[in-house]
Amino acid sequence: MISPLFRRSKRPGTISALYGAIVAQARLPAFYRDYGVPDTVEGRFELIVLHLALVLDRLAAQPELRALGQDLFDQFCQDMDNNLREMGVGDLAVPKHMRRVGEAFYGRAQAYRAALVSDGDQALAESLKRNIYAGTEDGRAHRLADYVCEAVRRLKALDEAGLVNGLIRFPSLSS
Repeated sequence: MISPLFRRSKRPGTISALYGAIVAQARLPAFYRDYGVPDTVEGRFELIVLHLALVLDRLAAQPELRALGQDLFDQFCQDMDNNLREMGVGDLAVPKHMRRVGEAFYGRAQAYRAALVSDGDQALAESLKRNIYAGTEDGRAHRLADYVCEAVRRLKALDEAGLVNGLIRFPSLSS
């Protein structure tokens, strides 16, 4: 069996556009300045995971887009692998770190998904507080929860053609 990391996507331009939009949004200075997300490797990772989970849930909502979602997740894994190596993690340690990355992604994605289907935004704010703010924050998790809910609404409104062409727009971050 060939590892999915060695499989070539049939839509490299689309995957690059989608993943690029996710990373660009996660790197916006307003998240760190105005929303109080820690401007650390962990904080940036958490925001990429959050945005990726939202996009993957949107793609999973349509069976014909699930393969696109898998290709997008594979791109994320390849990016994390590359980043670990650039940070000096040795070849023998990369798989162990990648296992942790995968566990972190799936755990957070499941927590966000469960929180989004619960009543009110308290569960989402608590999940964001626990994962993004490491359990300590000054009330900004509710603001971030509002942003996440708006992002979900916008992603749901996107048509299949836009997604297949790599066109996603996240909410703007106003101070």
